Amino acid sequence: MTVPAPTFGAVLLAGGRARRVGGAVKPLFEVGGRSLLARAVDAARGAAARPIVVAAPVLDASLDVSWVSEEPPFGGPVAGIVAAFSRAELWDPEPDWTFLLACDLPFVGAAVERLRSGILLLPSDTEGVCLTDPSSRPQWLTGLYRTRALRAAARVIPDQGRDAPVRDLLEDLAIAAVAAPDDLTSDVDTWEDLHRAREVAARTSPSPAAEEETP
Repeated sequence: MTVPAPTFGAVLLAGGRARRVGGAVKPLFEVGGRSLLARAVDAARGAAARPIVVAAPVLDASLDVSWVSEEPPFGGPVAGIVAAFSRAELWDPEPDWTFLLACDLPFVGAAVERLRSGILLLPSDTEGVCLTDPSSRPQWLTGLYRTRALRAAARVIPDQGRDAPVRDLLEDLAIAAVAAPDDLTSDVDTWEDLHRAREVAARTSPSPAAEEETP
């Protein structure tokens, strides 16, 4: 019997005060000619994710996504996740899995592919997978979780998740941690991080001349 392919949705976390970059709008920082937010949307769309819900005020109206904001604003990522799932109409039909992705990951496309391949080997009772950084710390917001379990956790977290650590949301889920190269989990927290990400993107992106030569 053919097993149906898994379906995906995505919650992209693009709020926050970005104090370490003077309050600049980090998701709109460009790396390799695309904003960090657009790169996250591209990665989710490449995985055929539906819905793609961005937890933030509308930052780029050209993106074909659904926007949600927690009230009051700046409640943290868990509050954004709760707000995303409060829009029940967006989750009908409910996908099997949901990506949770911070929108400050310059190489989010490779991270999403790593997560998608990671679920293929999971035991059936595992409820999620996340990547780890070089020190083996789980990066919860570079993760892929069973939607039903994630929505259930979002429903019961106190105070609609305001100021709650992401660990509190996920602590009762059976989550596998998968080692990943540094680039897949490195985020942009500072101007130095942004400069470094742009340098890496410039080195790894094909030149226009090389693209023209490709048959």
